[in-house]
Formats: sequence, structure tokens, C-alpha cells
Amino acid sequence: MPRLSKKTMFAIEAVLDVAFHVGEHPVRSGDITERQRIPKRYLEQVLQHLVRAGILNGKRGPRGGYRLGRDKVDITLGEVVRVVRNLEVETEPSDPAIGSPLAHEVVWPLWEKLREEMMSQLDNITIEDLCQRARAKGLDVSPSAHADHVPV
Repeated sequence: MPRLSKKTMFAIEAVLDVAFHVGEHPVRSGDITERQRIPKRYLEQVLQHLVRAGILNGKRGPRGGYRLGRDKVDITLGEVVRVVRNLEVETEPSDPAIGSPLAHEVVWPLWEKLREEMMSQLDNITIEDLCQRARAKGLDVSPSAHADHVPV
């Protein structure tokens, strides 16, 4: 099956972190980095692409940070994965001379079909679904716990 890259996992974790922790103030990237242990160099790039895709809204400045771009039930896991996939495709070689006729005619088309089936399933999973799963495991953190936290 298609692999779950670090960037993809980081993007999913970042969106979930924002969904859990946003309150009166947006969620700061530094807070996401601390809570999710995501290297800052990966996180900033991923957050920018998530904002461009409308999955997150970003605000600059001392009280800046991130909020969801839409309601949790309107953001699918498939969307988040596609944002990162498009980012990663920019760095993948696309030379058609690589690979054999078996790869081009049999293996790659099969792999693409499996990827499409997986993406179809991911399109049916919302951020709200993942939040519910996390709450069921006791991982939810209410925004009110951070309401008095003012970024400096």
C-alpha cells in the first residue's frame, strides 16, 4: 500500500492538534511542535500548504496562529493527505525511462488503483471522526484548559 510519510503524519497531527486546542486564540505553531514533537522545519512547510488549501486559516503576529479553515465535519483525511502528497510529488523523479515494461504496464497501474481506493476511503473520514476516536481514547484536551494562555 502507499506509505504514510512523515510529512503526511505530521500534517494529520497538526490539523488534529488545531481541532483540539483552538479556543479564544489561534493555536501557535510552537505549541503544536511541543505537543506533537514535530520538527519545526517540517511543520512550518506543511502548515503553509494546509493554509493554501483552505484546511487551516493562519494569522500572523503576536496573537497569531492557526484555526481550522472549515468545520471539522467538512475536512476529510483525504484532503489533508492530498495536500502533502502534492508537496511530495514536487520532489519525486518523473522520468518515464525508469522502470521496466512490467512496471509501467502492470505494477504501477495496479499501485495507482490501490492508491485511488485508499484515497476514496480517506475521503469518508473527517477530522471530526478522528477527534471522536481520540476522545474515546481519552486524548482530548478542551480549549478551555488553554483559554487563559496568551501567546507572547
